[in-house]
Amino acid sequence: MIEVQLKKVEVNARIPKRMTEHSAGYDLYSSNSEDIFLESGEVKLISTGIAISLPAGYEAQIRPRSGLAVKHQIGILNAPGTIDTDYRGEVKVILFNFGKKDFIIKPQTRIAQMVIAKHEKVNFIEIEGLDETGRGSGGFGHTSY
Repeated sequence: MIEVQLKKVEVNARIPKRMTEHSAGYDLYSSNSEDIFLESGEVKLISTGIAISLPAGYEAQIRPRSGLAVKHQIGILNAPGTIDTDYRGEVKVILFNFGKKDFIIKPQTRIAQMVIAKHEKVNFIEIEGLDETGRGSGGFGHTSY
């Protein structure tokens, strides 16, 4: 287990919480004090009221909540968003209402989930050609799906 330092930058902020013992994601809560109306087709930047300090070699991935997507057609525009280890600003979520109905973000709404993931530094080496595989350069839709 790693430690992630967290600072509340807004009074209404809540500490992220896993909803089950084996959940990979920690739910992020909105820190608004009044209702926020997210109209159909609208995008808004929603505050969580927290800032975090990650250990070197880790990132925080901000992902949509499946319940909001299936029940209310609410998603994250840049999913997954990445919080880098050297970022110290407030964690915010770009919510998008792709449904036909307006959505109300009440105070303390669970708006996203945050997954802490390890990553590696990479040294890219330029070469003339890559090794061959059975798939080759088959990309989007190459398996007919």
